[in-house]
Amino acid sequence: MTAGGVMDIVSVPEAIEWQATHAEQAGAPGTAQVVRALLALEDSEAATARRIFAWQGLSLRDAMPLRIAGGIHNLLLTGDEPRLEALYAGRMPSQADADALVRELVETHDTRLLPWLDGPPQTNEAGRSASFAAALLWLADGRTSPQFEWLEIGASAGINTMMGRYRYELGDVHVGPQGSPMIITPEWRGNSPPNTGFTLVSARGNDIAPVDLTDRAEALRLKSFVWPEATGRMARIDAAIMLAEDEPPHIDRMDAGQWVKAELEKPQEQGVTRVLAHSIMWQYLPDATQDLIEEAMQDAGARASEDKPFAHISLETNRETFAHELRVRYWPGGGEVVHLANAHPHGAWVEWLGG
Repeated sequence: MTAGGVMDIVSVPEAIEWQATHAEQAGAPGTAQVVRALLALEDSEAATARRIFAWQGLSLRDAMPLRIAGGIHNLLLTGDEPRLEALYAGRMPSQADADALVRELVETHDTRLLPWLDGPPQTNEAGRSASFAAALLWLADGRTSPQFEWLEIGASAGINTMMGRYRYELGDVHVGPQGSPMIITPEWRGNSPPNTGFTLVSARGNDIAPVDLTDRAEALRLKSFVWPEATGRMARIDAAIMLAEDEPPHIDRMDAGQWVKAELEKPQEQGVTRVLAHSIMWQYLPDATQDLIEEAMQDAGARASEDKPFAHISLETNRETFAHELRVRYWPGGGEVVHLANAHPHGAWVEWLGG
Protein backbone atom coordinates (compact mmCIF):
# COMPACT_ATOMS: atom_id res chain seq x y z
CA MET A 1 0.00 0.00 0.00
CA THR A 2 1.32 3.46 -0.84
CA ALA A 3 1.68 6.20 1.77
CA GLY A 4 -1.28 7.95 0.20
CA GLY A 5 -3.22 4.72 0.33
CA VAL A 6 -2.63 4.39 4.07
CA MET A 7 -4.01 7.85 4.69
CA ASP A 8 -7.00 7.07 2.51
CA ILE A 9 -8.20 4.29 4.81
CA VAL A 10 -11.96 4.72 5.20
CA SER A 11 -12.76 1.50 7.06
CA VAL A 12 -13.26 2.48 10.70
CA PRO A 13 -12.02 -0.87 12.11
CA GLU A 14 -8.98 -0.75 9.84
CA ALA A 15 -8.19 2.82 10.92
CA ILE A 16 -8.51 1.85 14.59
CA GLU A 17 -6.23 -1.17 14.18
CA TRP A 18 -3.67 0.88 12.23
CA GLN A 19 -3.58 3.55 14.93
CA ALA A 20 -3.24 0.94 17.70
CA THR A 21 -0.32 -0.68 15.88
CA HIS A 22 1.29 2.73 15.42
CA ALA A 23 1.02 3.40 19.17
CA GLU A 24 2.69 0.06 19.89
CA GLN A 25 5.48 0.89 17.44
CA ALA A 26 5.98 4.22 19.24
CA GLY A 27 6.32 2.59 22.66
CA ALA A 28 2.83 3.30 24.01
CA PRO A 29 1.28 -0.12 24.70
CA GLY A 30 -1.38 1.19 27.08
CA THR A 31 -2.56 3.74 24.56
CA ALA A 32 -2.57 0.96 21.97
CA GLN A 33 -4.89 -1.07 24.20
CA VAL A 34 -7.24 1.90 24.63
CA VAL A 35 -7.38 2.54 20.89
CA ARG A 36 -7.84 -1.14 20.03
CA ALA A 37 -10.62 -1.37 22.63
CA LEU A 38 -12.65 0.97 20.43
CA LEU A 39 -13.28 -2.07 18.23
CA ALA A 40 -15.35 -3.54 21.07
CA LEU A 41 -17.80 -0.62 20.82
CA GLU A 42 -19.24 -1.58 17.45
CA ASP A 43 -22.47 -2.93 18.93
CA SER A 44 -22.73 -0.32 21.70
CA GLU A 45 -25.75 1.98 21.81
CA ALA A 46 -23.71 4.89 23.21
CA ALA A 47 -23.86 7.99 21.00
CA THR A 48 -20.06 8.16 21.00
CA ALA A 49 -19.79 4.60 19.74
CA ARG A 50 -22.45 5.12 17.06
CA ARG A 51 -20.65 8.22 15.80
CA ILE A 52 -17.30 6.41 15.68
CA PHE A 53 -18.65 3.57 13.55
CA ALA A 54 -20.72 5.84 11.33
CA TRP A 55 -17.72 8.07 10.62
CA GLN A 56 -17.92 9.60 7.17
CA GLY A 57 -14.84 10.28 5.06
CA LEU A 58 -11.22 9.56 5.77
CA SER A 59 -11.23 8.19 9.31
CA LEU A 60 -7.44 7.86 9.52
CA ARG A 61 -6.64 11.21 7.95
CA ASP A 62 -9.16 12.72 10.38
CA ALA A 63 -7.26 11.06 13.27
CA MET A 64 -10.60 9.93 14.61
CA PRO A 65 -9.17 7.21 16.91
CA LEU A 66 -6.83 9.75 18.52
CA ARG A 67 -9.66 12.20 19.10
CA ILE A 68 -11.54 9.82 21.36
CA ALA A 69 -8.31 8.48 22.91
CA GLY A 70 -7.65 12.03 24.09
CA GLY A 71 -11.06 12.19 25.70
CA ILE A 72 -10.50 8.90 27.51
CA HIS A 73 -7.09 10.06 28.79
CA ASN A 74 -8.78 13.24 30.04
CA LEU A 75 -10.91 11.08 32.34
CA LEU A 76 -7.70 10.02 34.10
CA LEU A 77 -6.10 13.47 34.18
CA THR A 78 -9.16 14.99 35.82
CA GLY A 79 -9.21 12.22 38.43
CA ASP A 80 -12.63 11.00 37.36
CA GLU A 81 -11.50 7.52 36.28
CA PRO A 82 -8.42 6.39 38.25
CA ARG A 83 -8.95 2.84 36.96
CA LEU A 84 -7.28 3.95 33.75
CA GLU A 85 -3.97 4.29 35.57
CA ALA A 86 -3.50 0.52 35.64
CA LEU A 87 -4.25 0.26 31.94
CA TYR A 88 -1.78 2.95 30.90
CA ALA A 89 0.82 1.51 33.28
CA GLY A 90 0.61 -1.85 31.51
CA ARG A 91 -1.09 -3.66 34.37
CA MET A 92 -4.25 -4.57 32.47
CA PRO A 93 -4.20 -8.39 32.24
CA SER A 94 -5.50 -8.70 28.68
CA GLN A 95 -6.97 -6.83 25.74
CA ALA A 96 -10.37 -8.27 26.72
CA ASP A 97 -10.09 -6.56 30.11
CA ALA A 98 -9.15 -3.30 28.39
CA ASP A 99 -12.12 -3.72 26.03
CA ALA A 100 -14.51 -4.14 28.95
CA LEU A 101 -13.16 -1.10 30.80
CA VAL A 102 -13.17 1.20 27.78
CA ARG A 103 -16.69 0.13 26.85
CA GLU A 104 -17.90 0.84 30.38
CA LEU A 105 -16.21 4.26 30.39
CA VAL A 106 -17.63 5.26 27.02
CA GLU A 107 -21.14 4.26 28.03
CA THR A 108 -20.84 5.94 31.45
CA HIS A 109 -19.30 9.17 30.16
CA ASP A 110 -21.04 9.21 26.79
CA THR A 111 -22.18 12.84 26.89
CA ARG A 112 -18.76 14.05 28.03
CA LEU A 113 -16.77 12.04 25.49
CA LEU A 114 -18.91 12.76 22.43
CA PRO A 115 -17.59 16.33 21.86
CA TRP A 116 -14.00 15.03 21.71
CA LEU A 117 -14.87 13.74 18.24
CA ASP A 118 -15.65 17.27 17.01
CA GLY A 119 -12.10 18.40 16.28
CA PRO A 120 -8.63 17.08 15.47
CA PRO A 121 -6.15 16.09 18.18
CA GLN A 122 -3.55 18.55 19.36
CA THR A 123 -0.22 16.81 19.95
CA ASN A 124 2.27 19.65 20.18
CA GLU A 125 5.62 18.31 21.44
CA ALA A 126 8.69 20.35 22.40
CA GLY A 127 10.95 17.33 21.94
CA ARG A 128 10.50 17.61 18.18
CA SER A 129 12.29 20.95 18.27
CA ALA A 130 15.57 19.04 18.66
CA SER A 131 15.20 17.93 15.05
CA PHE A 132 14.22 21.43 13.99
CA ALA A 133 17.25 22.91 15.77
CA ALA A 134 19.57 20.39 14.10
CA ALA A 135 18.11 21.27 10.69
CA LEU A 136 18.70 24.98 11.33
CA LEU A 137 22.30 24.23 12.34
CA TRP A 138 22.74 22.29 9.10
CA LEU A 139 21.32 25.13 7.03
CA ALA A 140 23.44 27.71 8.88
CA ASP A 141 26.57 25.69 8.07
CA GLY A 142 27.31 27.63 4.87
CA ARG A 143 24.02 26.89 3.11
CA THR A 144 21.88 29.82 4.22
CA SER A 145 22.04 32.75 6.58
CA PRO A 146 22.13 31.73 10.29
CA GLN A 147 19.40 34.31 10.92
CA PHE A 148 15.95 32.75 10.51
CA GLU A 149 12.35 33.86 10.19
CA TRP A 150 10.33 30.91 11.53
CA LEU A 151 6.89 30.12 10.08
CA GLU A 152 5.17 26.98 11.39
CA ILE A 153 1.92 25.42 10.22
CA GLY A 154 -0.12 23.17 12.46
CA ALA A 155 1.56 24.94 15.39
CA SER A 156 -1.24 24.10 17.85
CA ALA A 157 -0.22 25.78 21.12
CA GLY A 158 2.96 27.20 19.60
CA ILE A 159 5.28 25.05 21.69
CA ASN A 160 7.75 24.57 18.83
CA THR A 161 7.21 28.14 17.69
CA MET A 162 8.99 29.06 20.96
CA MET A 163 11.99 26.86 20.06
CA GLY A 164 14.35 29.84 19.98
CA ARG A 165 13.95 30.07 23.76
CA TYR A 166 15.01 26.47 24.42
CA ARG A 167 18.39 24.98 25.32
CA TYR A 168 19.53 21.97 23.28
CA GLU A 169 22.07 19.22 23.87
CA LEU A 170 22.46 17.55 20.48
CA GLY A 171 25.30 15.10 20.79
CA ASP A 172 28.43 17.20 21.31
CA VAL A 173 26.69 20.40 20.26
CA HIS A 174 25.01 22.57 22.89
CA VAL A 175 23.06 25.62 21.70
CA GLY A 176 20.34 27.92 22.94
CA PRO A 177 20.02 30.29 25.88
CA GLN A 178 21.59 29.25 29.16
CA GLY A 179 19.12 29.04 32.01
CA SER A 180 16.12 28.16 29.87
CA PRO A 181 13.47 26.15 31.77
CA MET A 182 13.18 24.00 28.64
CA ILE A 183 16.22 21.80 28.12
CA ILE A 184 15.92 19.39 25.18
CA THR A 185 18.29 16.43 25.53
CA PRO A 186 17.40 13.62 23.14
CA GLU A 187 19.46 10.45 22.90
CA TRP A 188 21.70 11.41 19.98
CA ARG A 189 22.64 8.71 17.50
CA GLY A 190 25.32 9.18 14.85
CA ASN A 191 27.48 12.24 14.29
CA SER A 192 26.63 15.54 15.94
CA PRO A 193 25.08 18.27 13.78
CA PRO A 194 27.25 21.21 12.70
CA ASN A 195 28.42 23.35 15.61
CA THR A 196 27.40 26.65 14.04
CA GLY A 197 24.61 28.32 16.02
CA PHE A 198 21.46 30.02 14.79
CA THR A 199 19.14 32.87 15.71
CA LEU A 200 15.40 33.19 15.25
CA VAL A 201 14.77 36.85 14.49
CA SER A 202 11.02 36.20 14.44
CA ALA A 203 8.65 33.26 14.95
CA ARG A 204 5.01 32.89 14.05
CA GLY A 205 2.69 29.94 13.80
CA ASN A 206 -0.64 28.98 12.35
CA ASP A 207 -3.36 26.57 13.38
CA ILE A 208 -7.00 26.12 12.49
CA ALA A 209 -7.77 25.67 16.21
CA PRO A 210 -4.88 27.09 18.27
CA VAL A 211 -4.50 26.26 21.95
CA ASP A 212 -3.86 28.98 24.54
CA LEU A 213 -1.20 27.61 26.87
CA THR A 214 -2.04 30.23 29.47
CA ASP A 215 -5.62 28.95 29.76
CA ARG A 216 -5.69 26.10 32.30
CA ALA A 217 -8.58 24.25 30.63
CA GLU A 218 -6.99 24.46 27.18
CA ALA A 219 -3.61 23.34 28.54
CA LEU A 220 -5.28 20.31 30.15
CA ARG A 221 -6.93 19.48 26.84
CA LEU A 222 -3.50 19.60 25.18
CA LYS A 223 -2.12 17.26 27.84
CA SER A 224 -5.01 14.88 27.23
CA PHE A 225 -3.74 14.21 23.72
CA VAL A 226 -0.30 13.31 25.07
CA TRP A 227 0.17 9.57 25.36
CA PRO A 228 0.49 8.99 29.13
CA GLU A 229 3.41 6.56 28.72
CA ALA A 230 5.56 9.58 27.81
CA THR A 231 5.85 11.22 31.23
CA GLY A 232 8.64 13.53 30.09
CA ARG A 233 6.24 15.17 27.66
CA MET A 234 4.06 16.42 30.50
CA ALA A 235 7.06 18.09 32.12
CA ARG A 236 7.92 19.78 28.83
CA ILE A 237 4.38 21.10 28.47
CA ASP A 238 4.67 22.59 31.97
CA ALA A 239 7.94 24.29 30.97
CA ALA A 240 6.30 25.60 27.80
CA ILE A 241 3.42 27.00 29.86
CA MET A 242 5.93 28.86 32.02
CA LEU A 243 7.54 30.41 28.94
CA ALA A 244 4.18 31.26 27.38
CA GLU A 245 3.12 33.09 30.52
CA ASP A 246 6.21 35.31 30.12
CA GLU A 247 5.67 35.85 26.39
CA PRO A 248 2.87 34.05 24.53
CA PRO A 249 3.72 32.59 21.12
CA HIS A 250 2.17 34.32 18.10
CA ILE A 251 -0.31 31.88 16.53
CA ASP A 252 -2.76 32.89 13.80
CA ARG A 253 -6.11 31.10 13.60
CA MET A 254 -6.43 30.47 9.86
CA ASP A 255 -6.52 27.82 7.15
CA ALA A 256 -2.97 26.57 6.63
CA GLY A 257 -3.00 26.93 2.85
CA GLN A 258 -4.22 30.51 2.85
CA TRP A 259 -1.85 31.45 5.68
CA VAL A 260 1.22 30.03 3.94
CA LYS A 261 0.34 31.75 0.68
CA ALA A 262 -0.09 35.10 2.44
CA GLU A 263 3.05 34.79 4.58
CA LEU A 264 5.33 33.71 1.75
CA GLU A 265 4.19 36.63 -0.38
CA LYS A 266 5.18 39.19 2.25
CA PRO A 267 8.43 41.17 1.79
CA GLN A 268 11.41 39.30 3.22
CA GLU A 269 14.15 40.87 5.30
CA GLN A 270 17.57 40.88 3.63
CA GLY A 271 20.09 38.54 5.23
CA VAL A 272 17.38 36.45 6.91
CA THR A 273 16.39 32.94 5.84
CA ARG A 274 12.64 32.43 5.70
CA VAL A 275 11.68 28.93 6.92
CA LEU A 276 8.38 27.10 6.60
CA ALA A 277 8.24 24.18 9.05
CA HIS A 278 5.80 21.54 10.29
CA SER A 279 5.80 18.30 12.29
CA ILE A 280 3.49 15.30 12.36
CA MET A 281 0.59 17.13 10.74
CA TRP A 282 1.01 17.11 6.96
CA GLN A 283 -0.90 13.86 6.44
CA TYR A 284 -3.99 15.34 8.07
CA LEU A 285 -4.28 18.20 5.57
CA PRO A 286 -6.72 17.84 2.66
CA ASP A 287 -5.09 17.22 -0.71
CA ALA A 288 -6.16 20.65 -1.97
CA THR A 289 -4.46 22.36 0.99
CA GLN A 290 -1.27 20.36 0.48
CA ASP A 291 -1.26 21.37 -3.18
CA LEU A 292 -1.76 25.05 -2.35
CA ILE A 293 1.10 25.01 0.16
CA GLU A 294 3.43 23.19 -2.25
CA GLU A 295 2.64 25.71 -4.98
CA ALA A 296 3.31 28.62 -2.60
CA MET A 297 6.64 27.05 -1.57
CA GLN A 298 7.72 26.54 -5.18
CA ASP A 299 6.90 30.18 -5.91
CA ALA A 300 8.89 31.28 -2.84
CA GLY A 301 11.78 29.10 -3.94
CA ALA A 302 11.76 30.69 -7.39
CA ARG A 303 11.98 34.14 -5.77
CA ALA A 304 14.72 33.15 -3.33
CA SER A 305 18.19 34.67 -3.61
CA GLU A 306 21.51 34.46 -1.79
CA ASP A 307 20.54 37.35 0.49
CA LYS A 308 16.92 36.19 0.87
CA PRO A 309 16.97 32.38 1.09
CA PHE A 310 13.97 30.16 1.66
CA ALA A 311 13.88 26.72 3.31
CA HIS A 312 11.31 24.04 4.07
CA ILE A 313 11.79 21.78 7.11
CA SER A 314 9.48 18.85 7.80
CA LEU A 315 9.40 16.16 10.47
CA GLU A 316 6.70 13.80 9.26
CA THR A 317 5.77 10.13 9.46
CA ASN A 318 6.62 7.73 6.68
CA ARG A 319 3.33 5.85 6.77
CA GLU A 320 4.84 2.63 5.44
CA THR A 321 7.96 2.35 7.63
CA PHE A 322 6.59 4.27 10.66
CA ALA A 323 9.86 6.25 10.62
CA HIS A 324 9.60 9.92 11.44
CA GLU A 325 11.84 11.60 8.91
CA LEU A 326 13.50 15.01 9.15
CA ARG A 327 13.70 16.40 5.63
CA VAL A 328 15.00 19.76 4.43
CA ARG A 329 15.11 21.58 1.13
CA TYR A 330 16.31 25.09 0.47
CA TRP A 331 16.56 27.71 -2.22
CA PRO A 332 18.54 28.97 -4.07
CA GLY A 333 20.23 25.65 -3.31
CA GLY A 334 18.09 23.85 -5.88
CA GLY A 335 15.25 22.74 -3.67
CA GLU A 336 16.31 19.10 -3.57
CA VAL A 337 15.00 17.15 -0.59
CA VAL A 338 17.70 16.07 1.88
CA HIS A 339 16.86 13.38 4.44
CA LEU A 340 18.80 14.64 7.47
CA ALA A 341 17.60 12.38 10.28
CA ASN A 342 15.10 9.93 11.66
CA ALA A 343 13.60 10.71 15.04
CA HIS A 344 11.36 9.38 17.74
CA PRO A 345 7.89 10.95 17.29
CA HIS A 346 8.11 12.65 20.68
CA GLY A 347 11.81 13.54 20.51
CA ALA A 348 13.26 10.82 22.76
CA TRP A 349 16.05 10.17 20.24
CA VAL A 350 17.40 11.51 16.98
CA GLU A 351 19.41 9.46 14.48
CA TRP A 352 21.48 11.96 12.51
CA LEU A 353 22.12 11.11 8.87
CA GLY A 354 23.19 14.51 7.60
CA GLY A 355 26.91 14.32 8.36
